[in-house]
Amino acid sequence: MRPEIVARLVAAMKPAGLDAVVTVSPENFGWLNGFVVPSQPLMRHRHAMSVVTADGRNALLAVDMEATTVQTRAPDMPVRIWAEFTDSSMVALAQSLTELGLASGRVGIEMDYLPAGDYAALLRALPEARFDACEAMLAKLRQSKTQEEIALMRRLSRIADQSITDALASVHPGDTEMDIAAALTRNLYALGAEQFKLMIVATGERSQLPNVGPTARRLQAADVCRVEIFSVIGGYQAGVCRTAVVERAPPQAERIWQHLVECKYALLDMIKPGASCREVYRAFIARLTQLDLAPISFVGHGIGLHLHEEPYLGNNPIIGGTQDQLIEADMVFSIEPLCYRTGFGYGMQLKDMIRVTASGCELLSDYADTDRLQVVR
Repeated sequence: MRPEIVARLVAAMKPAGLDAVVTVSPENFGWLNGFVVPSQPLMRHRHAMSVVTADGRNALLAVDMEATTVQTRAPDMPVRIWAEFTDSSMVALAQSLTELGLASGRVGIEMDYLPAGDYAALLRALPEARFDACEAMLAKLRQSKTQEEIALMRRLSRIADQSITDALASVHPGDTEMDIAAALTRNLYALGAEQFKLMIVATGERSQLPNVGPTARRLQAADVCRVEIFSVIGGYQAGVCRTAVVERAPPQAERIWQHLVECKYALLDMIKPGASCREVYRAFIARLTQLDLAPISFVGHGIGLHLHEEPYLGNNPIIGGTQDQLIEADMVFSIEPLCYRTGFGYGMQLKDMIRVTASGCELLSDYADTDRLQVVR
């Protein structure tokens, strides 16, 4: 397990009154251990779990199909292996907790991930224990990144940025959205990503659609091209979106793009430790409405092991939490000035990755020059 992250978790248990925390989601397993068990995100019943006690002891649990992976990646950790078709993962967890002296302890567990049937089985296997929801505590602890995490997020940001920029430079009028996607994924793997999430390729009238994949549509003169992808290594992800035009910009596109660029730089100026997430968002909305463009509910969000993490740069958070939050050093945000419906038959988006420093913020997705629209020729 990662010592710095274990120390953070142990420090958070005492004020929460917890004797231990069990992570059951792929994201929090990855946060503690530095790797994701490959099939866990694909097959929800294949629980890979981490146990950390308030005095710093720990243990792992994994399905037998992933035993060699877990034991290779965590060679110094005690691992309890449960058989997929003959054992109960919750009984195995109860056995580990009992061995750690927690049969009647107060244990934090991720209620937003654990299926109801598994939770009922855990209660039957360990009736004297008390289980409390701990997902909000874990989400808060993940907000400020370690230096190791920041270095990885910087690498991922540049991979996504370069992959998109070079893919758009490699295609020509008459090529298809699928051609963009092929170049994009080839670039991504060549630059070192392990996988990707949520590839968006939306051109022409389809650029108004928020989350759509590539089609056989061919690029035409004056098309707007919105391309976004999340590069992934070790479960961590960085999302970048770039907008280009084919041969020439359609009416009003240059003017709208320059406004979005101004919004980007305004966000970079405002985001710093102590700034209000809500006030950053309201300042963005004030700028956006100068062009009578439709606002969105947020202009940025935390990111790391989930595509969207708190805090949100918006009026209200989407996932739990408080109505407002102050920005802290070493948070990593995705910021995205955008307008899907410009009123001219296309949408535009400028999405970047940033890290909050001690006095301001640092642009992590710094490969492309986004001050001007990229042109597909």
